[in-house]
Amino acid sequence: MANQPDTATVVAARAGDPVAVDRLVAGYLPLVYTIVGRALEGHADVDDVVQETMLRVLRNLGELREPEAFRSWLVAITMRQVRDRFRDRQAAPAAPLDADLRDPGADFTDLAITRLELSGQRRETAEATRWLDDENRELLSLWWLEASGELTRDEIVEGSGLGRQHAAVRIQRMKAQLETARAVVRALHRGPLCPELAVLIEPWDQRPSALWRKRIARHTRDCRLCAPAWHDLVAAERLLAGMALIVPAPTFAAGLRTGATAWPGKVVAAKTGLSVMQKVLVTALTVGVAGGGGVAALELNGQNDPAAVAAPPPIVTTPPSSAPAPASASPTPRRTSPSPAAAVPTAGKTAKKGVGVWRFTGAKAALEDVGAGWYYDWAAQNNEIPGPAGVEFVPMIWGRQNLTGATLKQAKAEGDVLLGFNEPDMAGQANMSVEEALAAWPRLEATGMRLVSPAVAFGGDTAGGWLDRFMTGARSKGLRVDAIALHWYGSDFSAASVGQFLGYVDAVHKRYGKPIWITEFGLMNFSGSPRYPSDAQKVTFIKGATAGLQKRRYVERYAWFGLPAVGDSVDFGLYRDGDSPTEAGRAYRAAG
Repeated sequence: MANQPDTATVVAARAGDPVAVDRLVAGYLPLVYTIVGRALEGHADVDDVVQETMLRVLRNLGELREPEAFRSWLVAITMRQVRDRFRDRQAAPAAPLDADLRDPGADFTDLAITRLELSGQRRETAEATRWLDDENRELLSLWWLEASGELTRDEIVEGSGLGRQHAAVRIQRMKAQLETARAVVRALHRGPLCPELAVLIEPWDQRPSALWRKRIARHTRDCRLCAPAWHDLVAAERLLAGMALIVPAPTFAAGLRTGATAWPGKVVAAKTGLSVMQKVLVTALTVGVAGGGGVAALELNGQNDPAAVAAPPPIVTTPPSSAPAPASASPTPRRTSPSPAAAVPTAGKTAKKGVGVWRFTGAKAALEDVGAGWYYDWAAQNNEIPGPAGVEFVPMIWGRQNLTGATLKQAKAEGDVLLGFNEPDMAGQANMSVEEALAAWPRLEATGMRLVSPAVAFGGDTAGGWLDRFMTGARSKGLRVDAIALHWYGSDFSAASVGQFLGYVDAVHKRYGKPIWITEFGLMNFSGSPRYPSDAQKVTFIKGATAGLQKRRYVERYAWFGLPAVGDSVDFGLYRDGDSPTEAGRAYRAAG
């Protein structure tokens, strides 16, 4: 649950304490805004409905007999306002505004995608909400918050006015429609578009509707090219975790610091005689919300408010890795500006801390300087990048082409631990089916080495995902897997990224109960801009992430991607040469 004001705050606000009223409004505004925004799908009425809801809450607060039931009472008022607006629309339907003229900030799905930096199946799910019927979108606005831990089922029942069993049935119907809508979104985004689908949608006006949802869905079920749109859909509950609260943009309260009292299009001062904070009904809200989740930080008159709304650490679907194949060429060097001179902190050497390395000038010296306890280079032997004494090299069988007797013999000569295939779930990497990997695994077992699972690019915690199916198959066949390897890349560069990363690691360990090796991790936005974080953001993430990994006993090893900061890795690597760390390199050097 988000850290929202407690019952004592509600009691104080009900008694007229202006500070408590301010905290109550600030703490619950994101919840109301999210429910209304999703229910009305970003319609221009969202601001008005949120404003009217909060005004009704403040006007009627004195009548609330059970302060501990404030959240349920608030949700019920919010849903009544949403339904009133639905009825008003049906009574006097307005012509839809042309997409080119529509304010993009008014589209709640666009806002969610932009503000939360969604990608992959999370983005598909957000877009699919546009295709839901009004009644299902209304219910989704509540269930979405239940799935992310912001509301309870009891609060949904009270807010929707449905009985518990009726609510359960309605939610299942809504989820089925959402899954259909997700398949529709996938089919429409497929490149190249299915020729038969292109003909079908030629008369479509590009506006989501129930009719076109049914037509496109029926086509996808019967079409050989489009049918895969229904495959490998991660359960919506897992995608929604950490994506619940979208707070209003700071422009909602832009007038606060200057003493203005207007919301967009509305003057609140004329409606109530409350204080400036209560008139505006919003604090200055600054957002740091991630693609998987994060924190919506509240700022009161420039001061951080302890009632900040924080989402729980989410399960993250990570973007694909850009890890090189073992035989890849060294990146092309380019000129870079040196970092400001600063003292390099003492290296914190630990057996856990490692790095992924590819060939660059000074690799051996950098491995020594960074304090790595181990390293790997995606190969079965370290002839290309020999390390310093006392730094363990861990071999890998990268993919099917490395499954030869000679390569396995090389790996066995390097040590006691063997890393499995590199991102077999990615077409650009090892690209192996679960069945192919399982068939090959006995050859790795025959080395007698301790075996670390194939390292999936994403979805390691997902039921029915590549890793889950591999581990299930290994158990059924009696195959040995001694530890789990993971890769993780975050596109949220805020401080929330630490919780997202560690939450994913925790979730994978909870699913399989085995030691964890994180063989690649870092911050990169593969599909947006900026692609890489600032130096300060990298340092903050490295400090928080490594501290968390060091404390987790089940984490045996972790490795930053990667050691070189030359050529095309200058934006995320750690060392320019043997003794020139980047700011990120300094932070990683001190870790452990």
